[in-house]
Amino acid sequence: MRPRSASASAGETRRLTRGGGAGERGILRTICHACAIFGLALAGAMLVPALVDWSEGYAEWQAFALSAALAGSVSALVAIATRGPREAVGRRAGFLLVTGVWISSSTIAALPIALVLPHLSLAGALFEAMSGLTTTGATSIAGLDRLPPGVLLWRSMLQWFGGIGIVGMVILILPSLRSGGISLFRMESSDRSETLLPRVREFAAALMTAFVVLTLLCAATYAALGMDVFDAVNHAMTTVSTAGFSTHDASFGHYRDDPAMLIAAIVFMIAGALPFVLYIRLFMPQGLVGWRDPQVTLFLALLVGLTLVVAISRRLEEGVPFAQALLSSAFHVVSVTTTTGFAAEDYTLWSHAAVAVFFLATFLGGCGGSTTGGLKTYRLVILFVVVRATLRQMARPHLVQPLRYGGAELAEEQVRIVVIYVFLFVVFLLLGTVALAFLGLDLVTAFTGSLSGIANVGPAFGPVIGPAGNFSRFSDPALLVMTLLMLVGRLEIVTVAILLYPPAWRN
Repeated sequence: MRPRSASASAGETRRLTRGGGAGERGILRTICHACAIFGLALAGAMLVPALVDWSEGYAEWQAFALSAALAGSVSALVAIATRGPREAVGRRAGFLLVTGVWISSSTIAALPIALVLPHLSLAGALFEAMSGLTTTGATSIAGLDRLPPGVLLWRSMLQWFGGIGIVGMVILILPSLRSGGISLFRMESSDRSETLLPRVREFAAALMTAFVVLTLLCAATYAALGMDVFDAVNHAMTTVSTAGFSTHDASFGHYRDDPAMLIAAIVFMIAGALPFVLYIRLFMPQGLVGWRDPQVTLFLALLVGLTLVVAISRRLEEGVPFAQALLSSAFHVVSVTTTTGFAAEDYTLWSHAAVAVFFLATFLGGCGGSTTGGLKTYRLVILFVVVRATLRQMARPHLVQPLRYGGAELAEEQVRIVVIYVFLFVVFLLLGTVALAFLGLDLVTAFTGSLSGIANVGPAFGPVIGPAGNFSRFSDPALLVMTLLMLVGRLEIVTVAILLYPPAWRN
């Protein structure tokens, strides 16, 4: 996709300022219309868990039906009120569009959760919905095994929508946004890949097809290995979206004695953490070339290396048989690194070396253009290239050091954005830690909770929010802080930072 020219940027500025704010009102109308379209989609989706609860004889179907009616009515009124000619969404307004869609969608998605679980506070319901749509996987709900099937399905659906479905839906449903299509996909998922197909709609359709096919394959595999159909569908949606919600309090510990199930989860978590563009490339000429992407190589190498470190440390320090240690280590390393967050056991009780590896893995994430959170491996590759070139330049000042990624020269803007992202990641991580500590949490819980939110991982460390715990003991203010951190992390930090930076909105 070509970079926008200076004249295009100037044109956007004129649109935002002409007519005493007429352009701004047009942009706001477009954003409200987009939020309303998503509200209608979520309202329709609420009918699925309603039907499940009704068919199983649970009265909670009424809460989903009422939520669908309320959300659908309000969204329809807003969509009608904002229909008509809309402004093309430029770069700056696109940041506001993305943030607005996530906030409004999470608020609407929280409505049936609040109605079905009246003991859960509004902050807790919003936290749960945001955790779902941002594919974080942190939960403030205890007693999952006793919940009606509808709410369990709704949580899984939110994670599926939030993985890559919600991005594809924007491109498919809102083609009138023009630049809002692919640019939104880039802002939300940090995909660096070129547009592979000539039309945005075709690209989105191919993207969604790959996502759906992977989900169906995952569900079929789980069912074939012994999961009941309901669990298989739920876990497939949260595995491929690298999200981590489960239908059981024990998470994947419910299947810890089934090696085949753990292996299947490993395979599909990795599949969800790879760039989805790779699956589209498979059906194009030279389809295997994309698998040489440096970030893919680094990602797979990290998984293998970290798994071996954890397995060997468990074998030496705990005396666990190597085959058993290798499988459990691989499952949890993949789960944490891909920011899925499934847990089959409490890995924070393993060896000190293992815990250190999991702490490191919490930062990493999968590949750009996938559903994962964290720093993402393509950024690590770029940072390595920059550091190596800088050190060589310092040693040999007259040597020209071009920055290359996979054979292609890196633009200065790409390097600058990666550096800014890493800096802001640390800033928001520390701000979140301080905020949670001020709300009465111990330093370990505050820091690792902030990390799990900003990296969209889910489980953290410590007795409260570790793999064996949840966020149900957090106060409402702490849950709201976590909700904000999850949103910031999912929107890749820079998007929110621009909204909070006043000079960015000056003409």
